[in-house]
Amino acid sequence: MTALTDPNLSIVVPAYQEARGLAEGLRAIRAAAAETGLGVELIVVDDGSTDGTWAVIESLLAEMPELVALRLSRNFGKEGAIAAGLDSARGGACIVMDADLQHPPALVPEMVRRWQEGEWDVVEAVKAHRGRESVGRRMAARTYYRAAAWLTGYDLQDASDFKLIDRRVLDEWRRLGERATFFRGLVAWLGFSRTQIPFEVPPRADGGSRWSLAALGGLAVQAVTSFSALPLQLVTVFGLAMLLVALVVGAQALRLWFEGLALPGFTTVILLQLIIGGFLMISLGIIGTYLARIYEEVKGRPRYVIREVRRRSPQ
Repeated sequence: MTALTDPNLSIVVPAYQEARGLAEGLRAIRAAAAETGLGVELIVVDDGSTDGTWAVIESLLAEMPELVALRLSRNFGKEGAIAAGLDSARGGACIVMDADLQHPPALVPEMVRRWQEGEWDVVEAVKAHRGRESVGRRMAARTYYRAAAWLTGYDLQDASDFKLIDRRVLDEWRRLGERATFFRGLVAWLGFSRTQIPFEVPPRADGGSRWSLAALGGLAVQAVTSFSALPLQLVTVFGLAMLLVALVVGAQALRLWFEGLALPGFTTVILLQLIIGGFLMISLGIIGTYLARIYEEVKGRPRYVIREVRRRSPQ
């Protein structure tokens, strides 16, 4: 398979600390892409790895003429790496997928076939089963997706970043102005015609997930705040609920006072203060999260910084 000056298909592969399994993953992706018969560019984005990932990518340049290697100046996170790859993609369609073989390369020909039917602008692979995950992580994911669907109106249950998007979708994605992106959510927000392909999540080729619960929690907050202001409205709901409680307690206290049965009520006062204080802290936290998002956006810093771009030199 050779790369074309104007490739028909771009494949974006973000990579972070993938030195051990990256070569195997890229070879499998390349072999699957060859079955499509299209001219392909394989864009691999090293997201500031420190484990030799870049050296592995460089060693593959001579083997893979379609390989385009981007090296970011530091770790910008997976969303930044995806953005860098999408901004560099030149194909009529673009596939985003992971390098660890948990996004099965064997699905690439089928994704391309459905896109070539001309009916679908987005072909997304959805998880039929989440693979080997702990019960806690599985329950947390289910809770998050249900909450996100309620808050944002977009059902991302079992969705993944493993998608093919048409050039029209890619061009519209590039026009989006926010600095903090959430790829799978933004593709859903853009709309367009879409179809789904279910897949089973295989085990990682080189061990467990590198996503900590804290990192997943941060991604969840970013996803929700990117698509919904409903949490801010919940602050108003909290306030109205506390006002209602205060009116009920106040009316009861007045009734007891008029009846001459008023008691000091020390425990009631303390409990009300604790409840109101808790709601105030939660409300301030929600407001602070949105203020932080505004702060990050108004600075206008780039989503990523590219340190180096490598292609195989023409013979």
